[in-house]
Amino acid sequence: MQIVLRPGITLRQGSFSAVIAPELIITRALAANPELTRFLFLFVCGNYSRLATQLGRPSANFEVRRPFTADQLLTVIREAGHTIIVVEHDSSLFDTAERLLVPVGSALKEAGREALVILYAPSMDKSFAALARSADRLIEILPASAAEPSTRHQQGQPPRRNAAIPPAQRTLEVI
Repeated sequence: MQIVLRPGITLRQGSFSAVIAPELIITRALAANPELTRFLFLFVCGNYSRLATQLGRPSANFEVRRPFTADQLLTVIREAGHTIIVVEHDSSLFDTAERLLVPVGSALKEAGREALVILYAPSMDKSFAALARSADRLIEILPASAAEPSTRHQQGQPPRRNAAIPPAQRTLEVI
């Protein structure tokens, strides 16, 4: 069982991956894979979810849990016996419970030994970074507009050498 985020970026069972990506990327990867309905799937979100309505699956194997505190999140992760566990990061759970960042990260890592565990956020924040330290992989997929290199040069500075050459064909410069 695997989830393909992008060509060449595949998530597999037996791992804990921290993923930073636009919502569209993660929802396509999870909703467009009909094979996932065969597995026990746990979607965990906190006080506010961007993905819950987009992932609604007509499957008896799909379960949603909404912990409202970091303690409840820790309990949900420790009690999960699912094949796929997706945790939509909610930093507000850790506003008054920073002491639980390490135990929650460890619980995600432990769950990742048997399941495919994904900690998802659209952008990095302090609590996500702390949880991601326990991950087997940290994957960041940038929106297409953010990935394009800037062709503008700062006023008063000459344009860089090779500025007209596409990024994939540029040569290294000696500084």
